[in-house]
Amino acid sequence: MRPGNRFRFQYSTASQLGRITEAGLIRNSQGPHEWRTLGHYALVYSLSGGAQYRDRNGIHQDIDPGDVILLFPDLPHAYGPKPGQTWSEFYLIFDGPVFDLWRAKGILDPTAPKHHAHPVDVWLRRLEQVVQRARKPGLTLPLLEVCRLQDVLAEIVTGGAAAARGQGPLPEIARACALLASDVDQSVDLADLAREMGMSYETFRKKFVQVVGVPPARYRSARLLERACELIRHGHMTDKEIALELGFCDEFHFSRRFKQIIGVPPRSYRRKMSRTA
Repeated sequence: MRPGNRFRFQYSTASQLGRITEAGLIRNSQGPHEWRTLGHYALVYSLSGGAQYRDRNGIHQDIDPGDVILLFPDLPHAYGPKPGQTWSEFYLIFDGPVFDLWRAKGILDPTAPKHHAHPVDVWLRRLEQVVQRARKPGLTLPLLEVCRLQDVLAEIVTGGAAAARGQGPLPEIARACALLASDVDQSVDLADLAREMGMSYETFRKKFVQVVGVPPARYRSARLLERACELIRHGHMTDKEIALELGFCDEFHFSRRFKQIIGVPPRSYRRKMSRTA
């Protein structure tokens, strides 16, 4: 156990797409200053302090709070705090064929390892939510974690690329995605969110659909129903209690939306999960 960890797990169960094998939050990290080859993909998110990254591709970059460094399985690298500084990080280690495909298509690019995700408090919560649920044998579903990680990675790499080129609304939409995916038990006013992004609601909705592929209300509903699936799998709440928890007007409205997005009603999903537990 490294000193300063607030949150950490190690787990090896895989899905057909891949797995997340380790996650942690480290305060006052010294980092692996020595050269190493990890053997997996990793995401390192800078929370505070200053650090430096270098790899065998000849890349040498400063790392500031809000920066994301992506590490690759076969690429020797080193990183750590700058002289005289401390540095805190959140990290995820992962692997699997879906991430190999992202790399083959150039979405994950070892020649461009640095991205940016700001504000730090929003993105730290977003990253922690990828693996925040208790991981117990027989209850963990790595596929959902891999899908959540892909969602986060897509927001980071598209938002970071757009910011670097000075193009388009991607950074704002990436931030909107992070906000819509967090605090799902709280109500969200989409018009207020649009104003926070500096757009009218209609402009915000149009840009959101262009970038994400679905309207913001449907994206929010998908995150709500993802949370509902977790409550069904890991708890003993009734449909009525889940509907109240997630802000649906009643259990019938909840059941209709669940079937629209998940494909089966909550009762069928519950039976399926009980058979696989």
